[in-house]
Amino acid sequence: MKIILTHEVPGLGSAGEVVEVKDGYARNFLIPRRFAIRWTKGGQKDVDDIRRARKIHQIQTLEAATEIKGKLEGLQVKLAVRSGDAGRLFGSVTQADVVEAIKAADGPVVDKRAVAIASPIKTVGTHRVSVKLHADVQANLDVAVVAA
Repeated sequence: MKIILTHEVPGLGSAGEVVEVKDGYARNFLIPRRFAIRWTKGGQKDVDDIRRARKIHQIQTLEAATEIKGKLEGLQVKLAVRSGDAGRLFGSVTQADVVEAIKAADGPVVDKRAVAIASPIKTVGTHRVSVKLHADVQANLDVAVVAA
């Protein structure tokens, strides 16, 4: 089945590409999760719109990405969350929480899909988080999770 990717799918392609996948993969996984839409003859307009939106959100140059990396790695990011006894959190810290903490620390605007948390953050303390800014640039920053 031919589909148009609306988001980047690892191992398959990036947003705006037209790819051929098995019918079940498209019907049961990609389309319900809105990672893709069915390809049609009028779908070229959709492909152009997706590519245009992707260019707006994507950091354009390697120099800009390294500049943002420097800003991110110099930040002191602190995230106050509710916790119980022995420093265990009620729930876990999400990518959206990290993006809000970066914004609160007067950091640059980061897309939550670019934030990668290696293992779920469920305790108070300092945790390592990586942010993919460009295909070649990845920033690593420490997030201090404190009890609220």
